Amino acid sequence: MRLEPVQKVKMISSETFIKSHMKPRLPIILDDFVSAKSPAFKKWNYEYFKDIAGEQKVNIYGSEIESLDRVASKPIGQSTFSEYLDLITSAPTEHRLFLFNLLSIKPELKNDIYYNDVTKGKILKWLPFMFFGGEGSITRNHIDIDMSHVFITQFQGIKRIWLFPWEQSDLLYKLPYNFHSITNVKEPDYEEFPGLKYINGYEAIIEPGETLYIPSGWWHYIQYETEGYSVSIRALPSSWLEKWRGFKNLVMIRSFDNVMRNILGQKWFDFKVGKAKRKANRAIKRQRSFQI
Repeated sequence: MRLEPVQKVKMISSETFIKSHMKPRLPIILDDFVSAKSPAFKKWNYEYFKDIAGEQKVNIYGSEIESLDRVASKPIGQSTFSEYLDLITSAPTEHRLFLFNLLSIKPELKNDIYYNDVTKGKILKWLPFMFFGGEGSITRNHIDIDMSHVFITQFQGIKRIWLFPWEQSDLLYKLPYNFHSITNVKEPDYEEFPGLKYINGYEAIIEPGETLYIPSGWWHYIQYETEGYSVSIRALPSSWLEKWRGFKNLVMIRSFDNVMRNILGQKWFDFKVGKAKRKANRAIKRQRSFQI
């Protein structure tokens, strides 16, 4: 597996961004996608969040490595939002929040972010998501089910994100009828998953104020280098193929997988793992034929 750093730019024009990154689907780190004048950079902090939403109940999630047969892992516990913030600031922890969107609970916070929209109006400003995690927590390697373009802006702490193009899905051992990989890319087992030897990807390290652009359909593995939080915003896929993939994933594939898992249980998971490995072996043969 080979990784190269994601390019960082400042003051990129919409024309250049769309032509050089959005259309060819290439990641980039934008220094000013969210304006430095945004009130969020001065106003937001953990004490403020405790004041406005500290009593909210939150589901806490841990490692996803043990829940490979599920689109999302099950929560491992529950606490108040205030207790969770105390936890991640007191010591490293793999605990993170998933599907707790403070920006929906307190929609007025959306007004604290000013965007420099390089997409010419394609981003969905009304639909931001917020993510919190402790130092060392991870999100397994996955693609977003709706196939949207994603812009992740870091507000507190540092994130390390590994990115891989859609075209390498077979070599990453994508679990059929799901949207994540069965491999641990952080600690790759090249004996069991030899396809990982042929992977070429990118590494992005984003700090407060920086925004990582993740193109539609790209794989991403996320690790919290420190505790922190970020806001992601989406832009709908441009091509009809990407739109069809997103619709099919949301409406058809996810429902089919749920039905089959309920009927067949472990047998269905074993079938999918076997299929992922067969597809990877075929992809390895293609890679080797290119090198001859």
